[in-house]
Amino acid sequence: MSNAQFNIAVVQMDCVVGETEPNLNKIRHFTQLSASMGAELVIFPECATTGYFIGEGIARLAEAPDGATSGALGDIARQSRIHLACGLFTRENDTYCNTQQLFAPDGTCLASYHKAHLFSAERNYYRAGDAPIVVHTSLGNLGMTICYDLIFPEYVRRLIELGADIIINSTNWINDVYQRDVWGWGPERVQGLASTRALENVAFLAMACRVGHEVAAPGLEFDSFGPSCVASPSGKILARVQDGEGMALARVNIAAEDLEKWRSIATYRQDRRPELYS
Repeated sequence: MSNAQFNIAVVQMDCVVGETEPNLNKIRHFTQLSASMGAELVIFPECATTGYFIGEGIARLAEAPDGATSGALGDIARQSRIHLACGLFTRENDTYCNTQQLFAPDGTCLASYHKAHLFSAERNYYRAGDAPIVVHTSLGNLGMTICYDLIFPEYVRRLIELGADIIINSTNWINDVYQRDVWGWGPERVQGLASTRALENVAFLAMACRVGHEVAAPGLEFDSFGPSCVASPSGKILARVQDGEGMALARVNIAAEDLEKWRSIATYRQDRRPELYS
């Protein structure tokens, strides 16, 4: 049975690139902090256990979905008695995946979701996931997404159709000087994206972002940015971490009378006309 009303924490963190233990220590710290403030679900960024641009280090750092890193994440969830979602690289049958795992408060891994939409050069290194995943938990039904998945409205809508009450997103949005200064790709766009996906689906959305600076290759450097946030079914931002590392906490109620009242006004899903869109 779902709790309906609970607290979500989104963690915005930097990573030590190419290492695991320091990042697990940071994940442990923020998990304990989130639990101490009453969170029942905590979400961490994409590839939070290793950093994103790890190059040939993928062969050393990617593990089986039930490997040591996954086991450590399960232990962290169990020690704090909290649902935990985190991004990491996994390896299956000699292929690599950009993965988000979800753990129950007893440490059980409830699901391993593989990023379905691979961005740019990711296609050269990773296998794309081939199935949307919605996980039934004691809190509600969680639709799992990673970063670029959030760009595709049809995909997020599919998770809602599969019964998701809340969309969770582990991400590492990046930019460089050109993307930021010429096209304005930065925090305002990212927050707007989270808000829009929540609004158009009349559902809660929680996004955890990586921050920091990474070198992809000599002369190729990127900044990671937030804001990590929780958006309501109206698109209103309930909580966010604007800059730097931190954690934001929001209380959600997936069965509130006010939510049903809003959905009676915001009849976006019922008003769709799919016959015009094909």
